[in-house]
Amino acid sequence: MAEIDVIVDSKSEHGVRDPHASSASPNTELVVDVCSACAYGDLEKLRGFVERDGQSVSTPDRNGYYAIQWAALNNFPNVVLYVIEHGGDVNASDHRKQTALHWAAVNGSIPVADVLLQNGAQVEAVDISGYRAVHVAAQYGQTSFLNRIIAKYGADHDATDNDGRSPLHWAAYKGYTDVIRLLLFRNAYQGKQDGNGCTPLHWAALSGNLEGCTVLVHAGNKRELVVKDRNGFTPANLAANRGYRHVAYILSNAGKTRGNFCKGRMFAGTVGYAPILLLLIIILVILFINSIMLGPGFPEATTVVLLWGWIGVSLALSSLIMFYRCSR
Repeated sequence: MAEIDVIVDSKSEHGVRDPHASSASPNTELVVDVCSACAYGDLEKLRGFVERDGQSVSTPDRNGYYAIQWAALNNFPNVVLYVIEHGGDVNASDHRKQTALHWAAVNGSIPVADVLLQNGAQVEAVDISGYRAVHVAAQYGQTSFLNRIIAKYGADHDATDNDGRSPLHWAAYKGYTDVIRLLLFRNAYQGKQDGNGCTPLHWAALSGNLEGCTVLVHAGNKRELVVKDRNGFTPANLAANRGYRHVAYILSNAGKTRGNFCKGRMFAGTVGYAPILLLLIIILVILFINSIMLGPGFPEATTVVLLWGWIGVSLALSSLIMFYRCSR
């Protein structure tokens, strides 16, 4: 599975600023044109290149990357807006057909995404691999960014790339459980099979992502446990072949346990000691009420003791209700 190719290392033409680093000004020797000024977020130098020297913000660098892409990757919304206002194409794409929105998704630059999408960027723009911004965000675990473009701009969270893989496939493979939960909350289809017949559960098993497998199994149904890819392997088979024995064991036994494991019902056989804990709490509450609250000496207690006693009973009953709701 090939990831999107927008990461530029320190050997690239301009270099990429660490989004978590300070916003100190870069070495002035590195800011030599429009693209480098955008890469480092040097708006003052950018203005000089454009307004004084007449350089164009629409001309790509020697690698075919555009100024707006560099500003988007490094999370400089003010620079992105300046480029757009001075003629930059918000949908300009490089040799891989990636746009600034693709680049913004790598570092989860929400302010940049807002600027781009509010100025005409195509939220469903597709590169040569069929990746959209939702795929890139899922590949890099950018949960907030992904939720933003889905909720506010209507991005298709079930869109597939050229290999038939949805963002859920990518999140499962990369091990980003928060992204998996978000997509499931958005009703992403977890039974979707890619070009190799693999579901997201296959890819979670293939990478040994135990937590992701657990989330997918609980949210899905038993059928997904036995779906086979084109080579005839189930998710459990793939995990076993890769040496992830614990994942294989969990997947192999998930469909055999008593009760409906996948729907997470209250008293399913796989919920462990939850029913016992619930029963124990109920017994203790009953004993407390019968032995203390209804005891012969309790009516003689002070008002404060009576008050705290009934508060304790009320909290215990509230806890039982919340315990039941959480278990469902």
